[in-house]
Amino acid sequence: MTQKRLSMRKIREVLRLKWQSGLSIRNIARSCGLAHSTVRQYLERAESAGLRWPLEEGLDEEGLFRLLFPDALHPAQSRKIPLPDWPWVHAELRRKGVTLRLLWREYRDSQPDGYGYSQFCELYRQWNKRLSPCMRLTHRAGEKLFVDYAGQTIPLTDPDTGEAKDAFVFVAVLGASNYTYAEAHATPDLASWIAAHVRTFEFLGGVPEVIVPDNLKTGVRHPCRYEPDLNPTYQELAQYYGSAVIPARVRKPRDKAKVEVAVQLVERWIIACLRHHTFFSLEELNQAISRLLGEFNSRPMRHLGRSRYEIFQALDLPALGNLPTQRYELAIWKKATVSPDYHVEYEGHYYSVHHTLVGTAVYLRASEHLLEVFAKGKRIAAHPRSKVIGQATTLPEHMSPAHREVASYTPAHLSGWAQTVGPCTAQLVQTVLMSPLHQEQACRSCLGIMRLGGRYGNERLEGACHYALSAGIVSYKGLHNVLQAGLDLLPDDEPAHSTTSSSHANIRGQTYYR
Repeated sequence: MTQKRLSMRKIREVLRLKWQSGLSIRNIARSCGLAHSTVRQYLERAESAGLRWPLEEGLDEEGLFRLLFPDALHPAQSRKIPLPDWPWVHAELRRKGVTLRLLWREYRDSQPDGYGYSQFCELYRQWNKRLSPCMRLTHRAGEKLFVDYAGQTIPLTDPDTGEAKDAFVFVAVLGASNYTYAEAHATPDLASWIAAHVRTFEFLGGVPEVIVPDNLKTGVRHPCRYEPDLNPTYQELAQYYGSAVIPARVRKPRDKAKVEVAVQLVERWIIACLRHHTFFSLEELNQAISRLLGEFNSRPMRHLGRSRYEIFQALDLPALGNLPTQRYELAIWKKATVSPDYHVEYEGHYYSVHHTLVGTAVYLRASEHLLEVFAKGKRIAAHPRSKVIGQATTLPEHMSPAHREVASYTPAHLSGWAQTVGPCTAQLVQTVLMSPLHQEQACRSCLGIMRLGGRYGNERLEGACHYALSAGIVSYKGLHNVLQAGLDLLPDDEPAHSTTSSSHANIRGQTYYR
């Protein structure tokens, strides 16, 4: 089930990147960690199902799966697939005009149930064991932004203790113009990583089509050449700005050669220039970086005769996407399971969901002021954020009917009910509520008194309260014993012990009920 949820999340991302961002199938495949043929298949199935972006509101993961894969309800039985003749394939590829796709078509003509094109190519590469030739990449204007942290750090001195801590330098560079942005962080955590991207977009005045990070844990949870798993917050940032994240392949520095060179230049022209300075705050350090960064981008490049800023103005800036009207608000995603009391925990506080979701795996999205709960891609609850540890935020509509009824019995409600029964009941209930008991415990006692009224009737309850008050009894158990013994039915002038001798050691007197 977990793998199915992951697949449906990637299918949604494929549809967004194609229909909203207009990316090619190749770039979508790299961003989502899928084969080209898989992306093409998803898009063809979506068109056949008549889907359009944005998807219909209320369409959850199960509904989307049924629309896209109606034939997957009864999976086919496993089968043995014959392998192609790889030596023959390798020899045929040397002929002019022969491609892997042509050979795959001929293979499928002879083996209709054989491998798909992407698997055919992958199996051939594994058999071939040849190194791919180095390719010089040409970057389109506004297409790619490469991001990474510099290897060198800058000391940041505490003004009180004199202790020096390392500040980490974030570097971003555009592929076409080499226009560069840099800033320092106290810690390279997720919040700093996301905030750096937001400030980079604002520095550029627009959004690139693709963001190419290294496989840092802050951005990529599980690096993989074929299926990199992005941090949900990082993916949400890309969705908010209409961009796509395509991580560089593991141990493939040529994939991010632009930022590798930019990092070297930032280390030479900015970090090295600040080596004799002492900085006591992050703001002071970033002001110095900003000043040197402006000089660096305005300096003419020897091989082009123009500065990075001039090329950026001519090439990248007109091709960048528009910035949203509002900044992206940082939101942390966390996986959780609904506990038996239908609450989920985030940073020590508990938030309710509907009581029917006990045991369900959900995702929490926590922004500065709001906590949202999602199940199967659909929001099921939303609460204002609370910093009170150990307490719970519970919505009445999330509670079961029985729990909702119990929770509705507040001291004011119980006092109002007691007044409708009679003055003695109202006095006894008020006495219990004003007792040194915990408020919840006192309300439980009063709720028990209310249940006695339902069992014996309000008339007997009022009489029992009259007797209890005269005897000094102010508890649910004492009142229950009075009703059970019928003491409320005795005449007012008849003592409670008239039928027995109170001097006997085994006889209970009225003080027993106090």
